[in-house]
Amino acid sequence: MWRDSYYHKLFGLKAAKEAERVLKFFEEERSNDNRPRRAIEAIRAWAQGERKLNMKEVRKLSLDAHASAREVKTDAAKFAAHSAGQAVGTWHAPAHALGAFGYAGRAVIAGKKKLSKR
Repeated sequence: MWRDSYYHKLFGLKAAKEAERVLKFFEEERSNDNRPRRAIEAIRAWAQGERKLNMKEVRKLSLDAHASAREVKTDAAKFAAHSAGQAVGTWHAPAHALGAFGYAGRAVIAGKKKLSKR
Protein backbone atom coordinates (compact mmCIF):
# COMPACT_ATOMS: atom_id res chain seq x y z
CA MET A 1 0.00 0.00 0.00
CA TRP A 2 2.92 2.35 0.64
CA ARG A 3 4.60 1.60 -2.70
CA ASP A 4 4.23 4.51 -5.10
CA SER A 5 2.70 6.68 -2.39
CA TYR A 6 3.48 10.37 -2.16
CA TYR A 7 5.84 9.85 0.77
CA HIS A 8 7.57 6.87 -0.78
CA LYS A 9 8.33 8.90 -3.89
CA LEU A 10 9.35 11.87 -1.76
CA PHE A 11 11.87 9.68 0.09
CA GLY A 12 13.20 8.47 -3.27
CA LEU A 13 13.55 11.99 -4.59
CA LYS A 14 15.29 13.26 -1.45
CA ALA A 15 17.66 10.27 -1.46
CA ALA A 16 18.49 10.92 -5.13
CA LYS A 17 19.24 14.58 -4.45
CA GLU A 18 21.48 13.72 -1.50
CA ALA A 19 23.39 11.03 -3.40
CA GLU A 20 23.85 13.35 -6.35
CA ARG A 21 25.20 16.06 -4.04
CA VAL A 22 28.23 13.88 -3.26
CA LEU A 23 28.54 12.09 -6.60
CA LYS A 24 31.35 14.50 -7.55
CA PHE A 25 33.67 12.62 -5.19
CA PHE A 26 33.14 9.43 -7.16
CA GLU A 27 33.21 11.03 -10.59
CA GLU A 28 36.45 12.90 -9.84
CA GLU A 29 38.10 9.52 -9.45
CA ARG A 30 36.20 7.46 -12.05
CA SER A 31 34.73 9.81 -14.61
CA ASN A 32 34.00 6.99 -17.07
CA ASP A 33 32.07 4.84 -14.58
CA ASN A 34 28.39 5.79 -14.65
CA ARG A 35 26.97 3.06 -12.42
CA PRO A 36 26.23 5.32 -9.43
CA ARG A 37 24.80 8.03 -11.70
CA ARG A 38 22.51 5.50 -13.41
CA ALA A 39 21.18 4.43 -10.00
CA ILE A 40 20.47 8.03 -9.00
CA GLU A 41 18.83 8.84 -12.31
CA ALA A 42 16.59 5.77 -12.08
CA ILE A 43 15.24 6.53 -8.62
CA ARG A 44 14.73 10.20 -9.50
CA ALA A 45 12.83 9.35 -12.69
CA TRP A 46 10.65 6.88 -10.78
CA ALA A 47 9.96 9.40 -8.00
CA GLN A 48 8.92 11.98 -10.60
CA GLY A 49 6.58 9.52 -12.31
CA GLU A 50 8.70 9.32 -15.46
CA ARG A 51 9.79 5.70 -15.17
CA LYS A 52 8.62 2.36 -13.84
CA LEU A 53 11.00 0.16 -11.90
CA ASN A 54 10.90 -3.46 -10.81
CA MET A 55 12.81 -5.47 -8.25
CA LYS A 56 15.18 -7.09 -10.75
CA GLU A 57 16.19 -3.71 -12.19
CA VAL A 58 16.53 -2.00 -8.81
CA ARG A 59 18.63 -4.85 -7.48
CA LYS A 60 21.01 -4.63 -10.45
CA LEU A 61 21.29 -0.83 -10.25
CA SER A 62 21.94 -0.98 -6.52
CA LEU A 63 24.45 -3.82 -6.65
CA ASP A 64 26.27 -2.17 -9.57
CA ALA A 65 26.60 1.09 -7.63
CA HIS A 66 27.85 -0.76 -4.55
CA ALA A 67 30.30 -2.75 -6.70
CA SER A 68 31.73 0.46 -8.08
CA ALA A 69 32.49 1.51 -4.49
CA ARG A 70 34.91 -1.40 -4.20
CA GLU A 71 36.89 -0.17 -7.21
CA VAL A 72 37.86 3.30 -5.96
CA LYS A 73 40.78 4.46 -3.86
CA THR A 74 39.34 7.20 -1.66
CA ASP A 75 36.79 6.91 1.10
CA ALA A 76 34.89 9.92 -0.26
CA ALA A 77 34.39 8.19 -3.62
CA LYS A 78 33.49 4.90 -1.95
CA PHE A 79 30.85 6.48 0.28
CA ALA A 80 29.39 8.45 -2.63
CA ALA A 81 28.90 5.24 -4.64
CA HIS A 82 27.30 3.53 -1.65
CA SER A 83 24.98 6.50 -1.25
CA ALA A 84 23.77 6.00 -4.82
CA GLY A 85 23.22 2.29 -4.21
CA GLN A 86 21.15 3.02 -1.14
CA ALA A 87 19.19 5.76 -2.90
CA VAL A 88 17.92 3.45 -5.64
CA GLY A 89 17.15 0.87 -2.95
CA THR A 90 14.53 3.28 -1.65
CA TRP A 91 12.20 1.90 -4.32
CA HIS A 92 12.35 -1.47 -2.54
CA ALA A 93 12.20 -0.13 1.01
CA PRO A 94 11.83 3.55 1.93
CA ALA A 95 14.24 3.11 4.85
CA HIS A 96 17.08 2.81 2.32
CA ALA A 97 16.80 6.59 1.96
CA LEU A 98 18.38 6.82 5.41
CA GLY A 99 21.34 4.83 4.11
CA ALA A 100 21.73 7.26 1.22
CA PHE A 101 21.89 10.16 3.67
CA GLY A 102 24.26 8.34 5.99
CA TYR A 103 26.74 7.47 3.26
CA ALA A 104 26.50 10.96 1.78
CA GLY A 105 27.42 12.44 5.15
CA ARG A 106 30.39 10.12 5.41
CA ALA A 107 31.45 11.14 1.88
CA VAL A 108 31.40 14.81 2.86
CA ILE A 109 33.50 14.15 5.95
CA ALA A 110 35.98 12.03 3.99
CA GLY A 111 36.10 14.68 1.27
CA LYS A 112 36.99 17.35 3.80
CA LYS A 113 39.77 15.17 5.21
CA LYS A 114 41.09 14.68 1.68
CA LEU A 115 41.19 18.44 1.16
CA SER A 116 42.96 19.08 4.46
CA LYS A 117 45.77 16.63 3.52
CA ARG A 118 46.67 18.59 0.38
